[in-house]
Amino acid sequence: MSHQPFSVKASVVAKRTRNPIREIVDNLAVKPSPDKEFISLALGDPTVFGNFKIDPVCNDAVKQHLEGYKANGYNPSFGTEAARTALAEKYTCPEAPLTPKDVILASGCSDALNLCIGVLADEGQNILLPCPGFSLYETLASSKGIECRFYNLLPERSWEIDLAHLESLIDDKTTAILVNNPSNPCGSVYTKLHLLQILAVAEKHRLPIISDEIYADMAFEGHEFVPLASLTKTVPILTTGGLAKRYLVPGWRVGWIFVHDRHNAFESEVRAGLHALTTLTIGANSLIQAALPDILKTPQSFHDETMRQLERNAKLSGDALTGVPGIKPVVPQGAMYLMVEIKIEEFKDIKDDVDFVEKLVQEESVLCLPGKVRCTFHCVVPPGPRSYMISSKCCSASDAPPPLSESYLPRQRIN
Repeated sequence: MSHQPFSVKASVVAKRTRNPIREIVDNLAVKPSPDKEFISLALGDPTVFGNFKIDPVCNDAVKQHLEGYKANGYNPSFGTEAARTALAEKYTCPEAPLTPKDVILASGCSDALNLCIGVLADEGQNILLPCPGFSLYETLASSKGIECRFYNLLPERSWEIDLAHLESLIDDKTTAILVNNPSNPCGSVYTKLHLLQILAVAEKHRLPIISDEIYADMAFEGHEFVPLASLTKTVPILTTGGLAKRYLVPGWRVGWIFVHDRHNAFESEVRAGLHALTTLTIGANSLIQAALPDILKTPQSFHDETMRQLERNAKLSGDALTGVPGIKPVVPQGAMYLMVEIKIEEFKDIKDDVDFVEKLVQEESVLCLPGKVRCTFHCVVPPGPRSYMISSKCCSASDAPPPLSESYLPRQRIN
């Protein structure tokens, strides 16, 4: 018998999988102040503080199917006929028609994004991602050996895409543009005009779009969410969404893909490829799929109240931050997040956004995300050589002190 020690190595995929948020949050070099309650504003989970309640329609639907004992088995990996039909009927429109065939269920919107990226790009090719943006985009792509190229968003223009920069990144190995609207973490809601400009770039370069619309219909007063696919009859689009945000149930793990393909660009390979990739996870939660037709009947009054509460929280935070020396909020137009510019030259003993976040945790027990996470270490979005961004969520309890108000700022601030 050999006495050689085992030598077991991780795969290449495992080694190149990294989550920038976890790298920052898990490696903070400080501990929260023991004298103050710890408040985390670093995760877009609307259930954490208990101030957002799901509608009874959702609970009743799940309870009915749980007690019916008919939703405990395996479903088709791409989703049940009933769930796909319900989604197609709810989200179809004359400008972007949907049939059950055009709907694929996934284990949350993150899984839907994984399927889209996996079906459109191979190792050695590249996709275009927003910066700042949801860091999981890079995690999903880079783990597959896909190059991530980051196009800038412009804070001075409510985080619109820098279209010239976007176009400059395209080459013969670019396979898709990923657009996130409404935006995590910027809170922007793009106008119809800007969406048409984005589509024009995709049209010109014959590129499909992955449209992450997990925050669909979550726009604040004065702003309108427009589904990207409703504005084109030519550009093929894979739209992702899910229950997590609008229905306030991120743990239920049901997301979806809408295949918008008027001219059959996806017909020969991509549709079949998506179905094949769903077999890796065997699809979405069977119980929630069974309840989905009823969940989608949640009254509009519930969604309206959710948005009023989110908008109140965003306004509370924005008003509290406006005028505070050294920081400048970028007022959100929707979704659940607020981005804040830090003017480092107005602080002492703080070198960058990560240092700011660490001191905020150490002194005030408040955790935000440094903009470095949102830009995945590849670009500097804010104007000015000594400006940085941090992001915080707007779904924290409405009676909590506003994040980053003067009472929360690190004490090293220069007067």
